[in-house]
Amino acid sequence: MQVNNFLSKKLNLSLPYWTILCPLIAIFALSIANSYKDNPWFLTFLGISLISAVLAAVHHAEVVAHKVGEPYGTIILALAITVIEVSLIVSLMMSEPAGKPSVLARDTVFAAVMIILTGIIGICLLAGGVRYKEQNFIKQGVSSALITLVAISILTMVLPNFTTSEGAGEFSSSQLIFVAIISLILYGGFISLQTIRHRDYFLPQSSADNIASELYVEKPNTITTIASLVLLIIALTAVVLLSKKLSPTIESIVMDLGAPKSLVGIIIAAVILLPEGLAAYKAARKDRLQTSLNLSLGSALASIGLTIPAVAIVCYFTGLQVTLGIDGKSSILLVLSLFTVYLSLSSGRTNIQQGIVLLTLFATYLFTTIVP
Repeated sequence: MQVNNFLSKKLNLSLPYWTILCPLIAIFALSIANSYKDNPWFLTFLGISLISAVLAAVHHAEVVAHKVGEPYGTIILALAITVIEVSLIVSLMMSEPAGKPSVLARDTVFAAVMIILTGIIGICLLAGGVRYKEQNFIKQGVSSALITLVAISILTMVLPNFTTSEGAGEFSSSQLIFVAIISLILYGGFISLQTIRHRDYFLPQSSADNIASELYVEKPNTITTIASLVLLIIALTAVVLLSKKLSPTIESIVMDLGAPKSLVGIIIAAVILLPEGLAAYKAARKDRLQTSLNLSLGSALASIGLTIPAVAIVCYFTGLQVTLGIDGKSSILLVLSLFTVYLSLSSGRTNIQQGIVLLTLFATYLFTTIVP
């Protein structure tokens, strides 16, 4: 408490002290991780540090988002997490044994899309429906995001199963570069729509225009915003690096349980998406569903629109092979989820039943992954 008072009075920094300490503790834990990597107590400490860094990231993201306003705040969080997610995927791909096509990018991107579409959006619609019965949003913006997401998802994860230049589920080098360019065009067009041409499609409606967070009635000052932005980057970096450190332990646990290796990708994607998921949930609980959907759909688009081009560049310059095509079961679940989300968000109003349906799809996705 004394630390917090000092920061508030001397530095004009209005941040809870735990949001400053948690990212720094996570970085410290990473710095000594190699010395205690086989200690189960230290691995538990790493897990606690990971969760605390996630919670700190959520707080700092809300401060920055509140300062810059919508939709820029949600874009900052989505891009920050996705860029670091791409770094994690690329680094893990580079460490995999050569001679075998990597499925890590496919598994992680598919897991991220399914978690967002059915898990995060489902929880947000359920929470909002329980508390407010119905919630409103601007359907033009959501429709634009969904159209882009449908196109980019099918082109990158389903189309590879029907090309004939390479093996099943694989693009040739020229096809991979072409799809990477298409992904960037689609994502860039959406960002242009969201920030320039039709920014009003993504702004909270006046009936739910409670932009202030629980901690800030007025916008935070510049020093607080800059500090939160720096701490957000530190926290997100710690989240990804801690996930990488803990992934061998998670993988060994998954293997001991007899579950498929793809479950590891789901766990890592879930941890990385946790800051966005918590922020989206809190927005829905405050009757700001527009902000919640901006975060969710924007994250799904960024996850594909940035990851696929990054993977394509790595494969082009290193000669690595990558499998992007998902299997038949996953294709059905992806198409069903996209169709269900589109129907749920087509009217501009949501209720509890839509959240229940999406969460049952999420449960089906998890169950069929564990019990294929």
